[in-house]
Amino acid sequence: FGLGCRPLKSVFIPSYQHSGRVLTKRLENVEISLAMADLERGKVIFSRSCSQCHTVHKGGPHKTGPNLYGLFGRQTGQAAGYAYTSANKNAGITWSESTLNEYLIKPRAFIPGTKMVFQGIKKEHDRLSLVAYLKLVTAPEAP
Repeated sequence: FGLGCRPLKSVFIPSYQHSGRVLTKRLENVEISLAMADLERGKVIFSRSCSQCHTVHKGGPHKTGPNLYGLFGRQTGQAAGYAYTSANKNAGITWSESTLNEYLIKPRAFIPGTKMVFQGIKKEHDRLSLVAYLKLVTAPEAP
């Protein structure tokens, strides 16, 4: 989309802890090409499906869901000042393009016990566009 982004590598996460048991989450062969994503589409999807519950800018308030600023590279359940479920706090997942893409398919299946009521996004291009948009607008400012 003209911002100098390149396709990202496949990611494989063999397992993560959840509620005292180990769950296997396979993300192998998940090719996420942000270069093929549509930022404008991602913005529309965010406005239509996410903005009621989330903000994205530095210092933005928490709503029903947490502010997403600085999302990528942060572990689940760790945005300061937001009351997460224990499922989110203890999931031990670090947000990346791949984990967010997988989560957005069906959030309650990815993190059982989350209070997020959003049903998910079935169309891969829409998910990738949303992930690309979030990657851009939630990135901490360069020093």
